[in-house]
Amino acid sequence: MRRRGEVSHPRNLRNVIALGFVSFFTDFSTEMSLSVLPFFIVEELKATKTVLGIIEGLAESISHVLRMISGIFSDRVGKRKLIVFIGYASSNVVKPFFAVARSWTDALAIRIGDRVGKSIRTSPRDALLSESIPKEHLGKAFGLHRTLDQSGAIVGPILTFILLFSGIAMREIFWLSFIPGLIALAILLIFVKEKAGARRHIGIMNDIKSVLRRDFVLLLSVLGVFSMGAFNYSFILLKAGELGAPAAFGSLVYTLLQVAHTVVGIPAGALSDIVGKERVLLMGYAAFFAASLLSMTLQGNLVYAFLIAAVYGSYMGIVETVQRALIPEYAPSHLRATAYGLYYLIVGACFMVANTLVGTLWEYYGASAAFTYSLATSVLAMIGILIFTKHLKRA
Repeated sequence: MRRRGEVSHPRNLRNVIALGFVSFFTDFSTEMSLSVLPFFIVEELKATKTVLGIIEGLAESISHVLRMISGIFSDRVGKRKLIVFIGYASSNVVKPFFAVARSWTDALAIRIGDRVGKSIRTSPRDALLSESIPKEHLGKAFGLHRTLDQSGAIVGPILTFILLFSGIAMREIFWLSFIPGLIALAILLIFVKEKAGARRHIGIMNDIKSVLRRDFVLLLSVLGVFSMGAFNYSFILLKAGELGAPAAFGSLVYTLLQVAHTVVGIPAGALSDIVGKERVLLMGYAAFFAASLLSMTLQGNLVYAFLIAAVYGSYMGIVETVQRALIPEYAPSHLRATAYGLYYLIVGACFMVANTLVGTLWEYYGASAAFTYSLATSVLAMIGILIFTKHLKRA
């Protein structure tokens, strides 16, 4: 049990900043690899685009399932930092082995290893963040973490572009990605402090039942509805191609998307602490609606690709910050990692459905059908969050 006033001590903010820089250097490392990985798998390892899709889909689905398991385990053993370290170490150590991959099955094994590391660390890390800062400042804390995280996602691809332009081979890029990964592990070991409580001896199902209170279930339902239509950035890049963007411009569109994501994180989190996280989440859903509407209606001008990317990046900055900051408000304090695990399980499963459906609709019925589907789910989610907020006021 924390003593009154302990969470507001500056040392507790240190965890937020330190974990932010851990994520910065890990994303720096990850995006160095991921920015060239599709080309590496298809061109050098001679895999088909279908195989590339299978690699990414399988890796992400395994990642989201395991996040629930790691969250439950973290709550039961009363540890956060050790589990977070194991997760970051797994990802940062395994990624450089892309440099020695000889087939797409090698790449699949390495990619799964990377995502397993992410799944191990994510729920305990978010719980550690939420336990390191007062409840009334959670939005700013998650916004700061998200901004540092995404800053790494901008710097990594830029450095990779410079290295490739100077003549460095793709396989060498994978080896070099280990350097920022090692820095991330050093920061985690030295600067991040443990915040978890006592080991739990109650049954796992009892813990899950304790988390699945009515308000939390209602919140997960709304988040799930939205996630059923929340396609990922790949479709924004596909739209950019339809608007006439060649591959080089596509990378600039992706960079602008990441910049918007980064810039919006802290302001969105701070605003959510002031006016309420549910209200700001509604703004995020509205931004996704706008990005889908623009994608469906704008045609024939390359400039539109950058506009759509900026709006879509703003949606990501708001939603991915505020949703994570919202979870602790509806979960028991001693079961936050379990709550995050359930959250990631629901959102991840719905996200897989979203991308499958959007891709299928686009393939067989055109982009308008795909974006219309996402417009419909975002409208339902906005109605859902309004009903949920009204329910809380009545309660």
